[in-house]
Amino acid sequence: MPELPEVETVRLGLEKATVGMQVLGGEVLYPRTIAHPQSSQAFIQGLQHATFLLWKRRGKYLLSQLSLSANGQTGWLGVHLRMTGQLLWLTQDVPVPKHTRVRLFFGNNCELRFVDQRTFGQMWWVAPQEDPQTIISGLQKLGPEPFSEEFSLKYFSNSLQGRKRSIKSALLDQALVAGVGNIYADEALFMSGISPTTLCHQLRVEQVQRLRTAIIDVLSTSIGVGGTTFSDFRDLKGVNGNYGGMAWVYGRHGQPCRTCGHTIERIKLVGRSTHFCPQCQPES
Repeated sequence: MPELPEVETVRLGLEKATVGMQVLGGEVLYPRTIAHPQSSQAFIQGLQHATFLLWKRRGKYLLSQLSLSANGQTGWLGVHLRMTGQLLWLTQDVPVPKHTRVRLFFGNNCELRFVDQRTFGQMWWVAPQEDPQTIISGLQKLGPEPFSEEFSLKYFSNSLQGRKRSIKSALLDQALVAGVGNIYADEALFMSGISPTTLCHQLRVEQVQRLRTAIIDVLSTSIGVGGTTFSDFRDLKGVNGNYGGMAWVYGRHGQPCRTCGHTIERIKLVGRSTHFCPQCQPES
């Protein structure tokens, strides 16, 4: 599933390609992709002649503010890539692949395609009189952004106190910190020297400090190299992310640790594959 760096990489591409561009039309090839409004026709009609003003990211959600008319009315387009969703900026003469769900048409023979093999991705059109947080209900459940002032050491420490669950499972909770998923939770825990099975309430303040710093550092590094591609992720031009080749532990089970040479192990925690080095991340 794309995580914060992958979604941010797509946002940067969308900002460059589509801001100032007007939607001339479109088609919905898989109606279940449209979470709001109820009909595919209303979704396309809402976007028709809208101009993209900016793109924002909130957690793993993409949000574009739209200019809908000359009198200043604005609406929103929301996108969640889920497990296998991709947004691709292409020319209309490029063959349409099997798993294309939505197409939006622009000038200069360009189009924005939403391609999603597993069909879990969603799109929303939010009318001017509607609040995106009301329509896209998942936005209401998100914790602070990792790069924001709200994600302070005090906030992080207080949030972990009293939690009798593993730190790995806590990091996957989007209500704790928005945008971190399986890949970067494993990487941040390795960088901070914390075993993924350590219970939250057992963490010392200095460990929480190291973990907070590691989360910010690993996300920043991955954004800088275009995210991670282990299976489905591509940027707006269909190019793979490069962080996978730099990963400390994720996807490297059975290989030697880059730091100590010990074999990287993989276990299941809360149903997710978890990668770690027992030598560098000893249990508390």
